[in-house]
Amino acid sequence: MAKVRILSYPDIKLKRVGKKVNVVDDEIKKIIADMFETHYATENCAALAATQLDFVDPPAITVIDFSEEKNKPLCFINPEIIHSEGEQTEYEGCMSVYPDHIHEKVKRAERVTVKALNEKGEAIEFVAEGYMAKCLQHEIDHLNGLTYLDRLSPLKRERIVEKIRRLRK
Repeated sequence: MAKVRILSYPDIKLKRVGKKVNVVDDEIKKIIADMFETHYATENCAALAATQLDFVDPPAITVIDFSEEKNKPLCFINPEIIHSEGEQTEYEGCMSVYPDHIHEKVKRAERVTVKALNEKGEAIEFVAEGYMAKCLQHEIDHLNGLTYLDRLSPLKRERIVEKIRRLRK
């Protein structure tokens, strides 16, 4: 296992779309292990998408574990939201978008059903609500080349981009 560098906004690589995984082989299992190692080594990290990490050709994989003891790892391969309902507007942060400085309210579904493969390559459907639903939507956005900044109004996004410019100086 190896820790992988987390990309930082405005890195153009954050716009990459995760490559569909057809077979969960040893290479994919190593990527998942590296993702969890990076996740657990990163303070206050709830989840990571492969497209947030400095992989050459990132697969469509996300790992999530926001349990206190970091002992409830979840892996979603090729995740797709097949049903959503309700609405929540909560603050979000991101490991790729100055997590100690930048947070903004984002509108998301309150409850989602996600179809995916697990780390064994088995087809699963996962129903989530509240914080877990928000995490899944946030990570699936990453796998589709989006950050939560893309969900904001142009005015809010420009305000945050300006703040990021100041932080980078």
